[in-house]
Amino acid sequence: MARLAQTAGLTDVQQEILSTVRDFVDKEIIPVATELEHRDEYPQAIVDGLKELGLFGLMIPEEYGGLGESLLTYALCVEEIARGWMSVSGIINTHFIVAYMLKQHGTQEQKDHFLPRMAAGDIRGAFSMSEPGLGSDVSAITSKAVKDGEEYVLNGQKMWLTNGGTSSLVAVLVRSDEGHPEGTAPHKSMTTFLVEKEPGFGEVRPGLTIPGKIDKMGYKGVDTTELIMDDLRIPADRVLGGVTGRGFYQMMDGVEVGRVNVAARGCGVAQRAFELGVQYAQQRHTFGKPIAQHQAIQFKLAEMATKVEAAHAMMVNAARKKDSGERNDLEAGMAKYLASEYCKEVVEDAFRIHGGYGFSKEYEIERLYREAPMLLIGEGTAEIQKMIIGRRLLEEYRFQG
Repeated sequence: MARLAQTAGLTDVQQEILSTVRDFVDKEIIPVATELEHRDEYPQAIVDGLKELGLFGLMIPEEYGGLGESLLTYALCVEEIARGWMSVSGIINTHFIVAYMLKQHGTQEQKDHFLPRMAAGDIRGAFSMSEPGLGSDVSAITSKAVKDGEEYVLNGQKMWLTNGGTSSLVAVLVRSDEGHPEGTAPHKSMTTFLVEKEPGFGEVRPGLTIPGKIDKMGYKGVDTTELIMDDLRIPADRVLGGVTGRGFYQMMDGVEVGRVNVAARGCGVAQRAFELGVQYAQQRHTFGKPIAQHQAIQFKLAEMATKVEAAHAMMVNAARKKDSGERNDLEAGMAKYLASEYCKEVVEDAFRIHGGYGFSKEYEIERLYREAPMLLIGEGTAEIQKMIIGRRLLEEYRFQG
């Protein structure tokens, strides 16, 4: 076996795409990732390379200029990119969540207007659900849209936007009471708005401000921001799907794609941590032999490799389930939960194998050690995943007494 995490049943086209992405990662991302990450520098040259490869249109239908590939192909590409630098996979993840939501739920006019330019990478997407103090309780959203003629006026503050500054299109979830009487369930009175803006920081359009980047312990390079709406006016034709009250379901559909993506990121980071650990274990000598020949280290490597394989298999299963058109919230939740937890454990084991050098910024494992925790909370915490899994299991195994 040459590499861990191989995927059976791929087409020649999928194999070719993955081979191209893997070569790009090895040549263009891994050699510069740690330096760029330490400077918290946006990887513009890498993003331009991904644009040339056509990856921004990977899942967008061919009729809109994309490649029309499956979620599985996309997830496997994300796995490879995260193996090089997780922040780069974050740049394309939010873009594809918005493109997926447009493809699945947008009006024909919205698809025609946005998807061709998104496929070309000329429009970059971001999406926004969370708010300060909100956490995973989406039903507690307070940002609001009020109808005013042929426009809606949006007010509120959103939090944790990946690509908040560099994006030019943001899918924003807010509460919209118009047409939904008092007492309507919270998830039935939410609407997704397609908000176009200029890339950058400060006031990026009248009524919309993107403050500077949030400083993070890891996941650097990619910009994470707030979004502040102060009497932001949006035309009624920029309601996703053209009908209010469907925003929660649209966002949850997109988040299922996002959870498969986070699982793929966990797989990619864990693979890189294993590669670093197994290489270092064969180079470092103690007590007269490489530490890889010590049984304690071999046990660690065995556990690490098994976790990489298991997480990859669950991620592939979740992607294939979504591609089949079936409900995959159970599989996506399981994959995201397992992959993120295993990623943390594999990275920590690789860190331990490196000994004191793992604590040095000269070694790549130091960066991975700061990046892995983000996967524990991105697209829903482990606790949220377990709630989703538990509820779905009770639906499937309902006791008939």
